[in-house]
Amino acid sequence: MDKNTLSSVIDSVRVLSAEAIEKAKSGHPGTPIGAAPVVSALFGEYLKHDPASPSFFDRDRFVLSAGHASAMLYSILHLSGYGITKEDLAAFRQLRSKLPGHPEYGTTPGVETSTGPLGQGIGNAVGFALTEKILASTFNREGFPVIDHYTYAFCGDGCLMEGLSYEAASLAGSWGLGKLIVIYDKNDVTIEGDISGVFDDDMTQRFASQGWQVIDAGDGEDTDAFGAAVTLAKSDKEHPTLIIVHTIIGRGTTKAASAACHGAPLGAECLADMKAAMGWKQPPFTALPATAEFTKEVCEKGARASAEWNKLMRAYKAAYPELHAELTRRIKGKFPDLIHDEEFWAAAPKGNAATRAHSGAVLNWIADNRMPELAGGSADLGPSNMSIMTKRGFYSKETPAETNIHFGVRELAMASICNGMCLHGGIRPYCATFFVFADYFKGSARMAALMNIPVLYILSHDSIGVGEDGPTHQPIEQLAMLRTLPNIRVYRPCDGTETAAAYASWSTGRHPFAIVTSRQKLISPEGTSAEGALKGGYVLSDSAKSVPDVILMGSGSEVYLLIEAKKLLAEKEIDARVVSMPCIEEFESQKDSYKESVLPDAVRARVAVEAGSSICWNKYIGLDGTTVCKDDFGMSAPAEALFEVNKFTAADVAAAALKSIKKAAKR
Repeated sequence: MDKNTLSSVIDSVRVLSAEAIEKAKSGHPGTPIGAAPVVSALFGEYLKHDPASPSFFDRDRFVLSAGHASAMLYSILHLSGYGITKEDLAAFRQLRSKLPGHPEYGTTPGVETSTGPLGQGIGNAVGFALTEKILASTFNREGFPVIDHYTYAFCGDGCLMEGLSYEAASLAGSWGLGKLIVIYDKNDVTIEGDISGVFDDDMTQRFASQGWQVIDAGDGEDTDAFGAAVTLAKSDKEHPTLIIVHTIIGRGTTKAASAACHGAPLGAECLADMKAAMGWKQPPFTALPATAEFTKEVCEKGARASAEWNKLMRAYKAAYPELHAELTRRIKGKFPDLIHDEEFWAAAPKGNAATRAHSGAVLNWIADNRMPELAGGSADLGPSNMSIMTKRGFYSKETPAETNIHFGVRELAMASICNGMCLHGGIRPYCATFFVFADYFKGSARMAALMNIPVLYILSHDSIGVGEDGPTHQPIEQLAMLRTLPNIRVYRPCDGTETAAAYASWSTGRHPFAIVTSRQKLISPEGTSAEGALKGGYVLSDSAKSVPDVILMGSGSEVYLLIEAKKLLAEKEIDARVVSMPCIEEFESQKDSYKESVLPDAVRARVAVEAGSSICWNKYIGLDGTTVCKDDFGMSAPAEALFEVNKFTAADVAAAALKSIKKAAKR
């Protein structure tokens, strides 16, 4: 690309970013001003992308891990021809703008993933690169490299301070993700100021020790050196690459090299001084005229790239029709619908067993019979949470087409990587751990929920039923934590039928899902319903009366307890309805008439039973109801002893029901 053209793009990115932030009266101008040469060169000369077809499948993926620099990304997308107008730039960070404060997936064309929490983008990028490698190893044939693209991530000092970056980088090196290139914008300034004394790590040694190629490209203003670094990075197919560029935050302004330009607008005077120093004469939100040539070149090159890939795919179809059909199905996201699959339901596990065992059986049936695209693993707990696909091998540098994944003890990176895998397309990812360690991956799960992408979390050892490992491993508040995340569906099944329903609901691809399972063996209640479980809650055992004396409701391991309590109450001529509620969120999505049919307002005596926090049940028990739950930490003892001492017995539930009936009768 002509040097004068590229220089005009760099200056335009700097000014447009600063103007957008100034008009919004909030934002982060320092990084866009300092790193503009890097992103301008990348988008103009090295990134394979087509602004006219942002979702063309074999495009390179670009992830802005330093999501606070969003104005820089929006400016280069504007200049690249992604349909972002100068009016859009002027509406940066405003209500219903297509340019939110941090990049959001599904809101802005060209944005591959939502970023902002530092380090998440690095984990996502590892997921993108891993998926590319798995798909390439699965579908490519000699002369037909139908999957052949790179993943770039742009990060700063803050991203690399986050522990997530250590976890993700370690995996990327071990996995040999040679088509992952992370650009490290080293400006040595964070919101609190200079990083010396806080972050003195030697990045070259750190990443080299994790199996990365490290290239120091020097001054971030030197686009030739940066280009040479990208070329060198691409020449190494065995190792991911870290390219270090040294920039000055807020370069060329009176606030340069200081935290003053990190997270606040430059101010009108500083912005005017910057423009004057650049000789900038353009009206607000107007790029230099020479950038039109940049837009033209980027769009033409992108159109050629997507056209060449489409041509390759047509030839691939002729040579390998079955592979082409399978790849096309995956690209289009046409995943199997288990809800209407009779064979799936016929294979649903029966009998008494821990629901983690039921989960493992369902997972493996799906892997063997319906979803070759299924890929995932556990944070070093696969045998315990039964999340291994037993007929498949494990991914490694030597076996890159395999889809069991060893994540090691890295819950946060595991979940972040799965987000990237899901967003890439062509793979349905899952990850697994003990339920209590949901605390470790919550930040990544929140991002999946924010993007509403169907990552699956398999979470075993779900309550004080963990037993002897004690309170450090016994989940109490985790159900409430996940249930409060918007969009996510949290299933806590009581048997094989409800477990199968959880997987079937996940297969629709509507939401992220958590399937929470027991360590201990459970007795399967009679009458569990797949149809009812798909609705999140249903009447498992009804009263003989048109209006029950009391409603007993609960989930998971406590559902059988409700059946036993119903029997005790019957001995006292009290007729109870038992409601199994495996997924509160799904139940809440049902019509009011259905919810009323399950939990009629006329019945004020209610008891909610769950071996976890009571907080999620308050809206169902009303003023006269009560809970048999666990609102403090557990202790180390056999599970049976813990359930008894914590009053999770049929007699305790029956006593709670009598108390609620008595209270309701006073009104």
